[in-house]
Amino acid sequence: MIRISIKRIKRIVLHIGLLTFLPLSALAQQTVEGTSYYLPRTAIKYTLLIERVSTQPGELCMYADRFLKKSDVATKPVTSYRILTIKISTEGVADTTKLFTPAIDAKHSISSIKVDDESGILLAVNADPIRIEKPLPFVAAEKPLPLNPRDYMSQEILAAGSSAKMAELIAQEIYDIRESKSQLNKGQADFMPKDGEQMRIMLNNLNTQEAALLQMFEGVTDRDTTETVITFIPDKSVSKQVLFRFSKYFGLVEADDLSGEPYYISIDDLHKQAQNTAIAETGKKGKDDAGIYANLPGKIRATLYHNEKMMMESELYAAQFGVTAPLDNELFGKKLQTSLIYHPATGHVETIQTEILKK
Repeated sequence: MIRISIKRIKRIVLHIGLLTFLPLSALAQQTVEGTSYYLPRTAIKYTLLIERVSTQPGELCMYADRFLKKSDVATKPVTSYRILTIKISTEGVADTTKLFTPAIDAKHSISSIKVDDESGILLAVNADPIRIEKPLPFVAAEKPLPLNPRDYMSQEILAAGSSAKMAELIAQEIYDIRESKSQLNKGQADFMPKDGEQMRIMLNNLNTQEAALLQMFEGVTDRDTTETVITFIPDKSVSKQVLFRFSKYFGLVEADDLSGEPYYISIDDLHKQAQNTAIAETGKKGKDDAGIYANLPGKIRATLYHNEKMMMESELYAAQFGVTAPLDNELFGKKLQTSLIYHPATGHVETIQTEILKK
């Protein structure tokens, strides 16, 4: 039997308390008495915010250059996409090769096991997991109500006998609105507002009228932003493997769709392993195996490239690049009550507390 002293227990607690880990994700858990649990593999998640911009041409777009000196307006429907942000995070995925059963009996001081109720990944022993709220999913801002240009047209404009005449009258109205705004800002308007609030209201109304009438030439542009998560589970070092492709015209496309530009991922094994002095010195099962195991994850570097340009580089711990070993059985004997909290993405023991049991 491996003997463990109170001094060693203190060293275990101190050593684990000094380790630095990635933030915990939100956890759903259930207490399981004598039920098996999994340790995780580590999945890398890239969260993309993608903006879609769709422009419908204006009814009078062909007159934009003639009356407003605008030569770059859309003359046919156009849709484009772009990536606004990319964020990286990690998540635990049950490793079916790492299934263990704790010994909850009179010989061991294991009173509860808590696992994720979806994946079955071990979260805590004789303790409650640390709960950190999961980031809320992205919600796009509410769009303003669309403007109807005809609501801002005079009777003369509406009665125009041709599209060319209508375009001329609308353009003149736009220039008159701009002149009114200029005079207000200079304090030269015939009817100046009495205070700043009245000034703000008048300028807002003029801006709305101008925007509505400009739609007849420039068209309407609609913007939508969506969130997409791409998950990658590395099992070895890789060099510039296609993670996804992205097209300006079609958005996110399949990795083998050459219409999109490639985004590559590289994984480098840094050959640095997290340490844990609570792991049994032999690294093997003891005579009275408590069935409590932990991962000693390995450190990796994940690099994302767009074509040949490096987009982001992150160092993180991944369970599958390390080893798995049993915890020292003395921690769960009759003399000690040990509480463990695991990192759900790596299966490493994040915190440990021990209490000497009364005889």
